[in-house]
Amino acid sequence: MKIILKAGREKSLLRRHPWIFASAIQSMDDPSPASGSTVDLLSSEGHFLARASYSPHSQIRARVWTFTDEPVDKEFFRKRIQAAIILRQMSKVESHTNAYRLLHGESDGIAGLIVDRYGDVLVLQSLTAGSEFWKETIADILIEETGIQNIYERSNADVRELEGLKPVTGILRGTIPDLRITINEYNLKFIVDIQHGHKTGFYFDQRCNRHRAGEFAKDRDVLNCFCYTGGFSIHALANGAKSVLSVDSSADALALLEENIAINNLPAERNTSLEGDVFQLLRKFRDENRSFDMIILDPPKYAPTAAHAEKAARAYKDINLLAFKLLRHGGILVTFSCSGGIDGALFQKIVASAALDAGTDATIIEHLSQGSDHPVSLHFPEGAYLKGLVCVKG
Repeated sequence: MKIILKAGREKSLLRRHPWIFASAIQSMDDPSPASGSTVDLLSSEGHFLARASYSPHSQIRARVWTFTDEPVDKEFFRKRIQAAIILRQMSKVESHTNAYRLLHGESDGIAGLIVDRYGDVLVLQSLTAGSEFWKETIADILIEETGIQNIYERSNADVRELEGLKPVTGILRGTIPDLRITINEYNLKFIVDIQHGHKTGFYFDQRCNRHRAGEFAKDRDVLNCFCYTGGFSIHALANGAKSVLSVDSSADALALLEENIAINNLPAERNTSLEGDVFQLLRKFRDENRSFDMIILDPPKYAPTAAHAEKAARAYKDINLLAFKLLRHGGILVTFSCSGGIDGALFQKIVASAALDAGTDATIIEHLSQGSDHPVSLHFPEGAYLKGLVCVKG
């Protein structure tokens, strides 16, 4: 099947950006191609531009597989998966952990597909019509190329609705007797619930940042906000934090945090887990004149797209403003945004505005980002979604 683009709408493809929106399409030679099927994208003059998957329901109507006329078949996906494995070997991610992202969607050339490795289990997340179309084939290749026989599917993200896809979870290949898996990260252990946990169970993109934050935590009173199952808290305790206050809205996540403290033989008395709304609790701490030597802010995605940026900016500013007010002189703020609609420059402006309104000076001593197992294609800047700053309060 062929899709002809409107005049001038091929510019993004010439820059090798992999998305084509419905508004860019002039005509199709098949009025109703199958969801996820392969289509050729042509310029208004009929020149071949790319080969892509078709999504009849999404505003992103086509996602590019290749900018050449190579066939999109099992061997095509095998090459992409082999290249992704080589990238992880080059980055030596396995020197720090037995759990990491193996396939990172567009940045690994397989749009809409996430595959995370948890020891001898792979967790697959299919987010688009194209990845869904090839899912069974890709599962077979993953087993052949990694030697891992067990694959669990967590295709239950909300974005599937935009693709006209229903949520799917469960064992895709092999047998997985226990869906709670213990992984290793920088010589620390974490219990991960791959069935119910966020994303595929754990936040691999923060691995290096957890380790780095831990190095700052020695002898400090640490407040870890949106702590989830305690990644930053565990690293802080392991590095000699004086105390850690771990805050999250999920009682289940906090219970797993307590288990993670126990399996690492860390001093449980140095951690306090507090369930509640982070914004409300920070205001309460402010009113009580509480203070901390170090605060970690790792909030959820407030701006999935640029259209949400203005509202998200207010939320980011509010929470960073409260954090600056709670920090002691010389205290460290480790603050993040995982919102695709907020770029690094805007995030820094938001944090600077928060410091200004808090009536304090602050200095950035480090910029943080996602780990090397979350690569970013030069032609797909949206892949660089995680931004972090380490600031010292003056």
